[in-house]
Amino acid sequence: MICMKNYEALPDGYEKICEIDLAKNKKLFWAVNLGAFAVMLVMIAAALPFVPIATLFDMSQGFTVYFLRALALLAGSVVYIILHELVHGIFMKRFSGVKPHYGFTLMYAYAGSTAYFGKKSYIIISLAPVVIWGIVLGVLCAALPESWFWVVYFIQIANISGAAGDAYVTYKMLTLPKDILVNDTGVAMTVYVKEEKS
Repeated sequence: MICMKNYEALPDGYEKICEIDLAKNKKLFWAVNLGAFAVMLVMIAAALPFVPIATLFDMSQGFTVYFLRALALLAGSVVYIILHELVHGIFMKRFSGVKPHYGFTLMYAYAGSTAYFGKKSYIIISLAPVVIWGIVLGVLCAALPESWFWVVYFIQIANISGAAGDAYVTYKMLTLPKDILVNDTGVAMTVYVKEEKS
């Protein structure tokens, strides 16, 4: 069974086995961002046959509606970033009882914690925002008028493509032993494994 144990402090008998830090590992940083860009292009191409992107710039309903769509896209993108990290933080708090912290770097926003998470917990923490907001935004894309589709869909694109780092981390966790503990400061993840007794 995958480890679901979470701790406020690192238990005795664990040793560091790896660290994931996109700010320090430039090769990984560019690989993740190129992956995100590729996902973005695929998602745009997939939607174009169904809803022309020209609907985003349609002014037939007047300048006010056009302005509102542009404002909604800009504001929605900012709010989405905050909500994405908030979901990470909510699950961190739920699994550990430790209050998370939030911040921004020049490259991204983040949620972090001083707690240590088991493998299963950390995978849920990583994937929760893209799943939850993916469903919410998907419903909105289907429910709103066509003239608003691209406003919401661009936020959905940010949701899916922006989760490239979370997807990579999840993949990495799946390749590691089942009894790992992960400490995610928000800017770097350090993975520990229980030392084998000699």
